[in-house]
Amino acid sequence: MRIKVKSWVFCLVLILGLAGCGREEAKDGGEADKPKATSENSSILGEVTSENGKKGNVVGISMPSQSSEKWIHAAAIMNTCLSEAGYQVQTEFAEDDAKQQIRQLEEMVKQQVKCLIVAPVSSADLTEALEKAKDKKIPVISYDRLVMDTDAVDYYAGFDNLEAGRQIGNYILQEKGLKEAKSGNDAPSYTIEFFMGDPQDYSAKMVHQGIMEVLKPYLDAGRLVCRSGRVKFEDTAILYESQDTAQMNCEALLDANYLDGHLDIACTSSDSLAYGIREALENRGYAKGKDWTLVTGQDAELTAVENIEEGYQAMSVFRDPQILAQRCAEMAVDCIKGNKTDTNDQKQYKNGTKAVPSYLCGTKAVDKENYREVLLDSGYYTKAQLP
Repeated sequence: MRIKVKSWVFCLVLILGLAGCGREEAKDGGEADKPKATSENSSILGEVTSENGKKGNVVGISMPSQSSEKWIHAAAIMNTCLSEAGYQVQTEFAEDDAKQQIRQLEEMVKQQVKCLIVAPVSSADLTEALEKAKDKKIPVISYDRLVMDTDAVDYYAGFDNLEAGRQIGNYILQEKGLKEAKSGNDAPSYTIEFFMGDPQDYSAKMVHQGIMEVLKPYLDAGRLVCRSGRVKFEDTAILYESQDTAQMNCEALLDANYLDGHLDIACTSSDSLAYGIREALENRGYAKGKDWTLVTGQDAELTAVENIEEGYQAMSVFRDPQILAQRCAEMAVDCIKGNKTDTNDQKQYKNGTKAVPSYLCGTKAVDKENYREVLLDSGYYTKAQLP
């Protein structure tokens, strides 16, 4: 089944942003103050019924938080698609509280929703809640982040995270000219530090794996030098992709390893982490210009695009939430109707109990040279929104 996303979904996104329970815009793209998860605000989208909606045909959507625009946008798009297809929608935001998400999921199961779409706060904490869903024959789709350690997950809808990691790695090689065959004194080296995604997120591990596939030969050859020695995922992962933690970690690394040198590359796997790196660099006297650190990112958030335009961030990987959210909604409708849904990967996403059938969407690296073309062609942003 194919569901058409109407352009007015972005009006809903704007409304959701304004209705974010008093959230304030953070300076320089930082995390806004997180709203408290209460009965009044835990479900911003609430339950929407289309004109053809039948009572009881409810799809439950469980999102980690409202602190990142990607979760709000995705929920809004899925809400629109499913409502147009004739389903009611119940959406909950857990505000990065795993226990809160468990309670919300258990309540949805009690309400006997027809399908659950889950982007987990903590990928390994939902086993019991989703087993209850399985007992009631409620299909479960893991969205963007893979739910671990349960066979109750029927499908995974996400991005090709390995390729996204490779795109970050290859961008670094390209910008620093490392692919050119040089040896001896003619082979320059660059310092690099890594700031990876949530340690609970299997997708973040895949991004790291893709990065290392590209960069490890250059680390082994000494063309890239990580002074801290932190290159493994478990040593570089940052809980909840926290901007504040990224900033603190970067400042600590700079103080311990770069008082007598310059950090050339900050390889981060998300825009939120990149914002923290910018703050850390500025706090340690780095100035925008020729010697500014090459900072990577992922998600192509508006703040990241502004930072790219201004020269604070070199690139981001665009993961189009419109395509993924629409595809996930289609998968949910197929599950409810008992139809076979399309997948394009059967082996890559292993959650500890099985290889979860997956639909993976593509990604694209964007920088100052191409972000307008890529982002405008996608329809995700308008000309008025871009710097």
